[in-house]
Amino acid sequence: MNYRILIAEDEPKLRAVLCDFFRSRGDLPIPAADGAEALELAEEQSFDGVLLDIMMPKMDGLSVCRTLRKQSDVPIIFLTALSDEDDKLYGYELGADDYVTKPFIMSVLYAKLTALINRSRGNVRTGDRLVAGDICLILSSQRVKVAGKTIDLTPKEYALLACLMQNRNVVMSREQLLVKCWGYDYEGEARAVDTHIKRLREKLGDAAGCIKTVIKAGYKLEV
Repeated sequence: MNYRILIAEDEPKLRAVLCDFFRSRGDLPIPAADGAEALELAEEQSFDGVLLDIMMPKMDGLSVCRTLRKQSDVPIIFLTALSDEDDKLYGYELGADDYVTKPFIMSVLYAKLTALINRSRGNVRTGDRLVAGDICLILSSQRVKVAGKTIDLTPKEYALLACLMQNRNVVMSREQLLVKCWGYDYEGEARAVDTHIKRLREKLGDAAGCIKTVIKAGYKLEV
């Protein structure tokens, strides 16, 4: 799993579809059937991103957003059937990061939310490049440079490095990295990640210090 996502949507079928989609991407969706439940969950645990339906029973999404913004800067996207510009402006004033109007394309929603999460975590991405310290990933060509010098990585090593860089300062378990880099159908041991991390560190040289081992948890990239 990658991100913990609070999904507040009162329509059961859409809520289930959203949860299934995010789960298929390796994330951990936490569903809420109304605004009051969403706020209670947000006060009990932390989330990487929040999807809020506006029209919900007990407490609407606007009220939930207003309360959340008093205690957190978590990325928030409103899911709404409303298209009135005044409604959208009011949502932005309350602290929403974006709007997605129903019906929407799941992949577009996912891209919007993950981009907001990465930005909130301080990942530095400029155009075609993802940068962390002396390490630079050129995304279109899948090349890696360390202190300006190109290094050769295997596809798995590149995928591991990209995943860690995209989730800077977040501990990624071996199982999470397997899902992201090997896929759900991989039947090998999670310890295979350790072998690839070791080889990746060797190739990164002095820059490898940013890849931290978190005992009994996994790995994280910290710059």
